[in-house]
Amino acid sequence: MQTVLIIDDNDGVRTALEVLFSIHDVHPLTASSPEEGLSLLELERVDLVIQDMNFTEDTTSGDEGVLLFNNIRDKHPELPVILLTAWSNLETAVDLVKAGAADYLSKPWDDAKLLTTARNLLQLSAVRRENRELSKDRRRVRAALAEKFDLCGIIYESDAMNYVVGGATQVAHSDVPVLVTGPNGVGKEKLADIVQANSGCSGGPFIKVNVGALPVDLLEAELFGAEQGAFTGATKKRVGRFEAAEGGTLFLDEIATLSHAGQAKLLRVLQTGEFERLGSSTTRKANVRVISATNTDLKQAIRDGVFREDLFYRLNVIELFVPPLGERPEDVLPLARHFLDADHSLTAEAQSALRGYAWPGNVRELQNCIKRACLMAPGPQIDDSTLGLEPGGELPREPDESAVREALGTSNGVIAKAARTLGISRQSLYRRMQKYGIEQTERR
Repeated sequence: MQTVLIIDDNDGVRTALEVLFSIHDVHPLTASSPEEGLSLLELERVDLVIQDMNFTEDTTSGDEGVLLFNNIRDKHPELPVILLTAWSNLETAVDLVKAGAADYLSKPWDDAKLLTTARNLLQLSAVRRENRELSKDRRRVRAALAEKFDLCGIIYESDAMNYVVGGATQVAHSDVPVLVTGPNGVGKEKLADIVQANSGCSGGPFIKVNVGALPVDLLEAELFGAEQGAFTGATKKRVGRFEAAEGGTLFLDEIATLSHAGQAKLLRVLQTGEFERLGSSTTRKANVRVISATNTDLKQAIRDGVFREDLFYRLNVIELFVPPLGERPEDVLPLARHFLDADHSLTAEAQSALRGYAWPGNVRELQNCIKRACLMAPGPQIDDSTLGLEPGGELPREPDESAVREALGTSNGVIAKAARTLGISRQSLYRRMQKYGIEQTERR
């Protein structure tokens, strides 16, 4: 049973509200003064507060109510508060609603309206309490993972990221290739860091190569090395990244941009561990663990003839998919607070705006947004207007069970097609199918 705390100096008001909530299955607690009310909040689990605005005889300013509300807000920022006010305090009550009070009702109140408002707020309070418990559980799981493995400072709270990070630590000890997939800006390189840090070759070199940033005509020389005179401008011998990573890990970002010739050489290295420098016939051996990453749909690239299927299966022994930030809103505020400098904080309105934004640019966009806001904020607090989020970037509505079933039905159970219809990734669709108990037979 949920609990409502009634803080009012009038015996008749307290009794009337106590009876009203008791007969509607809500447990009432009563206090006749702000001090008594605040003490009860420290001792009891309370889901809703209903407070008066004046507690001293012949006082009508509402200042006592403002002070009480602010004290409750400071210690219990998510606890909903309903204000009971006389007409003389109406303007003050409106100001407090703007400051975060849930609602205000004028005396004498309407029982039906009060009950409706209270029920809605109690339901919201229950959801918030459940979310807090889930958040605590996630932090406990993350802490247990961090005790066993080096998580390289990754910031997350969502179940989706805990699954991915857990997968990264699980496969780290093996020497098989790992493919990290996901859209731009989600943190694929951080997953590579975790795999390397917990691998058997963590003490060896860790060489990172952004394949997409290398000139096409120099890419093979960068990866495999080149002898002097192997091409125009090769004035001295060059050690390739595979040689530099000997005994350690090589991270190849944007792997889909690798040329066909480069793909063939990479495939040979993965199959045999052998390669030659450009301009040399001497075969060299590579003892390197390869982690690659891409934001490209490699299966579609194979169909388009721009990526080798045999190379894909060599790279994709283990795939770690990092979901878009918009699909894991639980991670937004922890990341935002991490990106804040020591001189700034986020207002409640700013936090709400951050949670409600879709983040098409993912973690990288969030980081840039917070850094820009810290520079542009006129004071220590960053509000929603300072964030400068583009209009129209709100999160889409979460697809419910009926929407998921309808999408699966119209797509004849083809997961990729149903996911496109819903505007989510395949992995996200699988998670929702599991959440709603949609069995395998219903996917066909």
